[in-house]
Order: sequence, then C-alpha cells, then structure tokens
Amino acid sequence: MPIEITDLRDERLADYTSLTDVALRRKLEPERGLYLAESEKVIRRALAAGHRPRSLLMARRWLTDLADVVADAERDDVPVFVGDAAVVDEVAGFHLHRGAIAAMHRPELPSVESVIACARRVVVLEDIVDHTNVGAIFRSAAALGVDAVLVTPRCADPLYRRAIRVSMGTVFQVPWTRLGQWPSGLDTLRDNGFHVAAMALSERSITLDELAAEPHDRLALVMGTEGDGLSRRALAGADTVVRIPMAGGVDSLNVAAASAVAMWALRSA
Repeated sequence: MPIEITDLRDERLADYTSLTDVALRRKLEPERGLYLAESEKVIRRALAAGHRPRSLLMARRWLTDLADVVADAERDDVPVFVGDAAVVDEVAGFHLHRGAIAAMHRPELPSVESVIACARRVVVLEDIVDHTNVGAIFRSAAALGVDAVLVTPRCADPLYRRAIRVSMGTVFQVPWTRLGQWPSGLDTLRDNGFHVAAMALSERSITLDELAAEPHDRLALVMGTEGDGLSRRALAGADTVVRIPMAGGVDSLNVAAASAVAMWALRSA
C-alpha cells in the first residue's frame, strides 16, 4: 500500500527535500547515486529505458493515472509516498504542478566507444552549463535523429531535474556518456572514423550549407558553451569549423537553437 506522508521530517523523504537549492542538488544527487524524474511522462520514459526507481512521491490523485507504475513499484518493494497536493508541495519546497516525482537510481555511464560504435551522427557539448540548454539539445537530438550525445567533464548534468524536464524525458532515449578527457576526446572520435565539425564564428569557417553539401558518413558536431563559445583547443582539434549563415545583423543564435538548426541540416539519410 502507498505510504501516507504524515511527518515532513521523515528521513525516507530525504531524496525530495531542498529541491529548490540548485547547488545542493548538483552535489547530492550524484553523491547519492540518484536523479529525480518529474511528471508522469518523464517517469514512464525513465522506466521504459530500464532505469530503476528507489521511491516515488505523488499527490493522491496520481494514484489512478500511475496505477500500473505504483503496482510495479510495490511488487518490487519500492516505497510509494503519497499525500495531499499541498503536503507534497511542502516536501519538495515548490508547487509540483505535475503531481508526481520519482527518485531514480543513476545508471552506470557506458564507455564512449560503446556509445559511438554504431553512430553516424554525434553531438558533443563542451562545457554547456545551463541545464535548460542541455535539456533542449537532447530533445532536438531525439527528434532529429542524432545517434548519440557526448558531454565534456565540465558540462552540466543531463540527469539534473530541470534538464530532464526540459528534454521531456528524451535524455533517456538518446545514448549519451561523459568524456573523461577534453579535448583529447576528439581523438577518440577521429580514430573511429568521425569527421569533427566545430560550430563557431571563425575566419576559417565554412557555412552549414557547404558542410551539408558534402555529407560525411560519420560526423561529430561540437557545440560550445553559452557565453564564450568553443575553446581554442577544441577549435584547433576540429577538422572543420562551421557557421550558420545569418541575416538581420545577428551574428549567432542561442546554443540550443543553433544545435537544432545544425542537426536538421546535417541529419543522415
């Protein structure tokens, strides 16, 4: 049976407290080996990807919509905490407008080699720190046929709650992992037959149209951080530097928008 929430200080609810403290969550979630999946759609996508819940927290009305998820959790001895919407919001520290959240075990990240083994189109995120941008890029990657995403050591966590929510759970659909070294990780891509294209404004850049006109069988598209763009070392390690032609006196797009344009233009047949 679901466990009625009566004491907000219950240690069993520790995974769900202080959700609004970004610095705390960034530290505690990896250390505890967990991530948080918020909303019915995201929870279902996480479960469909084979991820294991360690507990669920939901407003009482969601017991009906998530009846099958609750039944599976109880069968596997996963606690399901339930309460009035106001009580659940008090635990989380904010209005949980989609009514349900799950603490999930973080899966072990696969090797870079296994993620790219069968990939033709790969996106690499260098030091992108905004979780909204990371989530939006994953959503575009899923929609536009990208086979894998690689993130650098300092890139924001794709399994952070906001990134997952913005991606609508597509972070569970697109194979991804974190590069151990950067930018030497580019050598791994090149050794596996990838042409490395860096998105940047540069004197030696070609247009996105030019790159798309001569498609490469295996292509890795490298996107840079929000403010400064790609590092000099990443640019030096790329085979090609590519830009999106602009009009109206605009020199660049937000990294999430730019990546979507590039993914569509460079999608494999």
